[in-house]
Amino acid sequence: MLSGIKVVSFCHFLQGPAGAQYLADMGADVVKVEPIDGAHERRWSGADVYVEGVSGFYLCANRNKRSIGIDLKSTEGKQVARRLIAGADVVMENFRPGVFAKLGFDDDALRDINPNLIFASASGFGATGPMATKPGQDLLAQARSGLMSVTGTPERGPTPVGAAIVDQHGGALLAMGILGALVRRLRDGKGTRVEASLINSAIDLQGEALVNYFAGGMTREVLNREANLATWFHAAPYGVYPASDGHVVVSLCDSSVLAEALDSDALREVVGVDRYVERDDYARRLASATARFAVAELAERFDRRGIWWAPINYYDDLLADAQLSHAQVFRQVTVRGRTIHLVNHPNRYDGEVPALRYLALEIGEHTREILDELGYADDEVQRLLASKAVVASREKEDALARKAS
Repeated sequence: MLSGIKVVSFCHFLQGPAGAQYLADMGADVVKVEPIDGAHERRWSGADVYVEGVSGFYLCANRNKRSIGIDLKSTEGKQVARRLIAGADVVMENFRPGVFAKLGFDDDALRDINPNLIFASASGFGATGPMATKPGQDLLAQARSGLMSVTGTPERGPTPVGAAIVDQHGGALLAMGILGALVRRLRDGKGTRVEASLINSAIDLQGEALVNYFAGGMTREVLNREANLATWFHAAPYGVYPASDGHVVVSLCDSSVLAEALDSDALREVVGVDRYVERDDYARRLASATARFAVAELAERFDRRGIWWAPINYYDDLLADAQLSHAQVFRQVTVRGRTIHLVNHPNRYDGEVPALRYLALEIGEHTREILDELGYADDEVQRLLASKAVVASREKEDALARKAS
């Protein structure tokens, strides 16, 4: 769908790379500009996971991109970057505010290079304001946005979400903004400055909760609730409940139907109560009722009566999940001889999962072909490589050297 759209990504960590990956999956030609020693995500991985030397962190958000290694502090490296920008539809960066400008690529410089450019930047707390220069990271945004406080309670304490959801959502919002800017340029011929931030991403995730909190004139005491209840603003039973061999979630449902499904006198006694006001008592009664049954028994009882529920899966259950398998949520790829699972692009287009076109395992894996596309002659490429203004994949360089000999 985005075939013919050229994106130059100066992004690292997760928010920016995730946003660029969404565009790449949709067919954009995304060139990932890395420092000559590689992007940060190549050198770090959660749980210290490396697949034959390739970081799991890198693999999760750099699919379908071509890689070029450029020293942006060198004069020749800057010239290569300018040529890339001149031919781009979109430039993306997620340095701390001001860093990209100090490298010589502020808004005015970018407009001089490419007047109709879409320039998209992602940061922790926005380009301006009292927090602009502070470090931006998923955990910090979860804390400052209030997300941890409502995932936990004032009594039990704040609870972080178990994944970097703010980064990932921030990447999706960044990609959404770029797509809107591309439509505007097609319509009006104008470039756009797109800005995304982790703090705005974290707030956006909580739209329903925040509107209810402020419109309802709430105080933090309303956040306290029985441990089984998922949120502070839903009526019971909306939450997590024990089975004899696991856990299930139960969503909003008819209280009389739920009482009959579990054959529970304790639930029959409270069929007519306000399940928001009495949410804690109701949740305790329901937890006692569900704990008498195995998950399979609950499944039969709930499904027969149309109750909205789900088993709680652990990660090791996901690859065997029939719906996830049918939806092709995961993709098997081979990384230097080892087969692993990547998470696929989340959408389907005309019923299909976007293809895997590139997986740049090496720093500068596509440096030579990108420089060739930019019009550099072979001797100029050699000079750039010799000066280390750019770097190319060691594997490809060794292969070229063997071929030449």
